[in-house]
Amino acid sequence: MLRQATRLLSRPLFSNRSCVRAFATDVPATPSPDTAFVESWKKVIPNIEPPKTPSSFMSQRPPAPSTIPTKITVNFVLPYASELASKEVDMVIIPATTGQMGVLPGHVPTIAELKPGILSVHEGNDVTKYFLSSGFAFVHANSVADIIAVEAVPIAHIDPSLVQKGLAEFTQKLSSASTDLEKAEAQIGVDVHSALNSALSG
Repeated sequence: MLRQATRLLSRPLFSNRSCVRAFATDVPATPSPDTAFVESWKKVIPNIEPPKTPSSFMSQRPPAPSTIPTKITVNFVLPYASELASKEVDMVIIPATTGQMGVLPGHVPTIAELKPGILSVHEGNDVTKYFLSSGFAFVHANSVADIIAVEAVPIAHIDPSLVQKGLAEFTQKLSSASTDLEKAEAQIGVDVHSALNSALSG
C-alpha cells in the first residue's frame, strides 16, 4: 500500500506540457496569434476575420528583480488627486479587510480590499498617516505598491469633536431607520466614524 502511494506521488502532475498555464513572465513580448484557433475559424467561417483570443491582449510582466530593493515604491491616488507618486519609502501599513497589513520591499504580490482605517507611510523616522474610507491596494512583485482609495484625509486634518458628533448622529439614525436603505446608509456612517474614532484615540 505504502509502495503504491509512493509510486503515485512520484509521477509528474502533468503528462502533457500544454496543460500547464504559462506565467505572465513567460508570455512573449509581442503577442503571437493562436494559429490553431485561426485555422479552425477559417475552415468554418472563411469570410469573417477571427476574433482575438485572450492571449492577444496579454503583455509581458516585468521580471521580478533578482535582489530585493531597499525601498518600496508607493503610488497613492484618489479619484480627484495623487497623494504620492513613485514615492520610495521603507514601509507602508494598509488597513486591509483581513487586518492591518505591513508592506515591505520584496512583498509577495497581493491584491487587498481596504476598509476604513489608517494608512501609515514610513520613511526613515517620519511616519505620515492618512485615514482611508475604502479602496484597493495592489502590491507587485517588483516592490511597487499601488493604493487606490475612494476618499482619504491626513490624520492631522481631522477634528475629534466632529467625529464624536458624527458618530452620535449616525448611531441615532441607525436606531431609528425604518427601511433597508436607511439602515445601510446609517451603518456605513457608524462604521466610518467608529474607525475614525479608533484612529484618533490610538
